[in-house]
Amino acid sequence: MHLHPSTLLLVAATAAAFSPSCSSSRRSALSVATDPTLVSSTPSLIPPSKIDASSVASLFEERVQKTYGRYPITFVEGKGCWLVDEEGTKYLGEQPYLPFVRPPISFCFFLANPRIPFRSSLWCPSTDFVSGIATCALGHSNPELTEAVSAQMTKLHHVSNLYYTPQQAKLAAWLCENSCADKAFFCNSGAESNEAAIKLARRHASNRGITDPVIITAEQSFHGRTLATVTATAQPKYHKGFTYGGEMVRGFRYTPYNDIDALKQLVEEINQTPQEDADAGRKRGLAAIMLEPLQGEGGIRPGTLEFFATARQLCDDNGALLICDEVQVGMGRSGTLWGHQQLNVQPDVFTSAKALGGGVPIGAMMARGAAADVFGPGDHASTYGGNPLACAAGLAVAEYFSEHDVLSNVQERGQQLSVGLEKIATRFPSVLGEVRGWGLLKGVVIKEDAGCTAAELVGDAMKERLLLVAAGPSVVRFVPPLIVNKDEIDEALVRFEKAIEKRVASSSS
Repeated sequence: MHLHPSTLLLVAATAAAFSPSCSSSRRSALSVATDPTLVSSTPSLIPPSKIDASSVASLFEERVQKTYGRYPITFVEGKGCWLVDEEGTKYLGEQPYLPFVRPPISFCFFLANPRIPFRSSLWCPSTDFVSGIATCALGHSNPELTEAVSAQMTKLHHVSNLYYTPQQAKLAAWLCENSCADKAFFCNSGAESNEAAIKLARRHASNRGITDPVIITAEQSFHGRTLATVTATAQPKYHKGFTYGGEMVRGFRYTPYNDIDALKQLVEEINQTPQEDADAGRKRGLAAIMLEPLQGEGGIRPGTLEFFATARQLCDDNGALLICDEVQVGMGRSGTLWGHQQLNVQPDVFTSAKALGGGVPIGAMMARGAAADVFGPGDHASTYGGNPLACAAGLAVAEYFSEHDVLSNVQERGQQLSVGLEKIATRFPSVLGEVRGWGLLKGVVIKEDAGCTAAELVGDAMKERLLLVAAGPSVVRFVPPLIVNKDEIDEALVRFEKAIEKRVASSSS
């Protein structure tokens, strides 16, 4: 008879416990541990398959923390620029959409024709001009991305960054070969990539003898939700309830976006160490200027060539780093691979996430020159960052961009979208104002006296089966997948115009 090692250990321990030299307390403790009537049984796990998911909204209400205000729609499937809700009962147009076949107008509308019964073989699409907020660059269920991720899962999906993996090396090389960067650091999100940039800037300043490093960011910026990145986000509404003694993370100062004189004045102030701090051996100085080439959450506001040229010069003059947050505008959405290329400027550091993995979580912080060598082992790290699965997704997106000339499509469809939105704005001047943005990151301003907010117009568009997203209180944002085609842009414009028509009609009635 062969006994399991754990059984042998238990027998040995029991024998020792009841030896003459063993104390009574030890005997009592072991008796409790070995008496099956005294040991509470381990509760059996409830498998996910046994959880009642008949009402997804109810499960969210009961079990998911309310960090988002969600619309009453549950999506379960997608293809290209389409999404399908859980009802699965309607489809667009007069002819059925076959699954995994892109129709002439492959657009994402849900509940479009309530008279047609559902058949599981038919597509029931809903428009997605949100694309996971500028994340699903290749749309939904892209075959190349799906194949790459599936294949990688059968080989190796994660190992520690203590070891080399070919996928991370190759993706880093692609990012650097197609940018001004020399080296990349991988993480899992935009906030994490910006955290890495902030830490790098502080370490770089410390190496220059600065004890009190200051990073300048722009008003109405958005850099993430972690404590440091939300501090870098110069919007007080995001700071409420997260301060200590009324302060957020120290070492950040804010300047109006695109205001050259204000930026110069702030840099001059920062470089003057208060006398009491200087007497204590401290030194204040500019660590970095951190800017979005185009402010996304701040209202789709592109930077100006002059402002970014000034920021670059100020960093050069003061030994500081110019950081570009490319989380939303980067990876092709502007019509160039990186948003800073629109501004003819080279940052020392820039960050990426969102579209980098086409919807698979991955983030990256790229640096050039001396900035690329600031971090050493132990200075920064990420458990999941750059794992083979995420990097396989990134490589698939990169390959698709290269093989399908995605950037040209972004430029052409972006121009088409701008022209169409400007025509609608001209027709409804009491509601819509300026159309702005780059490539397929476009916004249309809602006028102050329009009688509605951007969020309300997003709701109106949703009734027309068009999914949009607000960018602040007064801008409606259009961020479709980068593979969107001409017919889909045209159809989106039709739906948006219809939403405005109904809004105006209801206001005048």
